[in-house]
Amino acid sequence: MDRTVFLNGDFVPESEAKLSIFDRGLLFADSVYEGFGILDSQLVDFEYHMDRLDRSLDELEMPSPMTRDDLFAAMMRLIDMNSSVEGFMYLQVTRGERDRNYLYDGDYVPNVFAFTQKEKFAADAPPKPVKLATTPDIRWARRDIKSTNLLGQVMAKQAASRAGAYEALMIAPDGDVTEAGSSSFFFIKDRELFVRPVSNDILHGITRQTMLRVAETHQLRIREETYTLDQALAADEAFITASSIYVLPVGRIDDTEIGDGGVGPMTAALRSAYLELARSEFPKRAATGNSGTGD
Repeated sequence: MDRTVFLNGDFVPESEAKLSIFDRGLLFADSVYEGFGILDSQLVDFEYHMDRLDRSLDELEMPSPMTRDDLFAAMMRLIDMNSSVEGFMYLQVTRGERDRNYLYDGDYVPNVFAFTQKEKFAADAPPKPVKLATTPDIRWARRDIKSTNLLGQVMAKQAASRAGAYEALMIAPDGDVTEAGSSSFFFIKDRELFVRPVSNDILHGITRQTMLRVAETHQLRIREETYTLDQALAADEAFITASSIYVLPVGRIDDTEIGDGGVGPMTAALRSAYLELARSEFPKRAATGNSGTGD
């Protein structure tokens, strides 16, 4: 049975959803996206994701295709139509389509689409530690914009998978850790939580932001600073965060075991607290609005 997807105001079977070969998202990666966790048939961290989407659109001088309320209504309708209780919601906005030209003007009409995916890990099930494999960070310099220019991440995650790892841990030319392939990286040492500060060098992860709010309530000193791979390898605990995985413990980086290789007690506590906070902040707005014309 076809999954239902949202495309430019319509809800259609995925087999019928089409975009032009002249869409700038395809030709130039001239598009931005957001990924939302779906938990209890609700969107996780919705307002924070939308704030980041608005920032990405502004940085690329791209108009928003719909109001926030209408986007919320469309995504909530998708959740209902696909019977999604737990999983992931992908939303993408492209500048639009016209004959291929590096330059753009204000006359483009954005394309917008969204779809749901099944969960990678059950949110309330005890997670197993994962392995990370280090890779060089070869991405472009504006990683703070959540664009679909993801070839560097694709290459890093493919290399990590071939090394038997779940995720890549990217290392800058200066030897510092930047972040994981599609997630934010944290480690704990002597009850201090280390995380790289926000800048153009990393994506401003939404789950990362919520995790920092959670950590403030757990008597952890938060150290937002750059750090080396050697510091990370000496950690007591480590974990990664993203909308599709929430909080996932890291048991090994390359050939080095982190802590005892299991789920650290602080990681387990932070994961539980994150899910509790996420559920308490489900959007209160009504899922109404002009969310589309299709059935």
